[in-house]
Amino acid sequence: MFALRPDPRPAPASFAQLSRVQQHPRKHRDFRIATLLVIVLTLPMIASAKTPPPTVEIDAAQAAVLRAERADADQYANAALQRSRDALSAAQVALSARKNDDAVSQARLAAAEADYAHARSRETAQQEELAQRRSEIAELRRRLGMEVAP
Repeated sequence: MFALRPDPRPAPASFAQLSRVQQHPRKHRDFRIATLLVIVLTLPMIASAKTPPPTVEIDAAQAAVLRAERADADQYANAALQRSRDALSAAQVALSARKNDDAVSQARLAAAEADYAHARSRETAQQEELAQRRSEIAELRRRLGMEVAP
């Protein structure tokens, strides 16, 4: 009766079989120009962006020096306190010269030296207080006629 004959028209191609559709060359050029323009305009902004001055580190160093001074570091750890003051001055000079990396390193050194001076001062004050207490105990034992313990 009816015989199936092959369809003389080709079957439509699937998306997987379609080759990439070529775009107009002008579109590629416009895209490249736009990309180049964006890069050219953003590079100067990125290059001119500066890190903020290291005021946090310098403020911390100043606070550490003040803390050491309040702990009588002038009397008990004068050399360390002087080194911290010198480093703080160097940090401030570097900051005014816009050498932020040097300012940060000098401020950290100043804070470390001031912390050391504070600790040495506290230790020396505690040692003096301990010696005074031991002297008072020895005096009380002498008055009471007690033997001195080793």
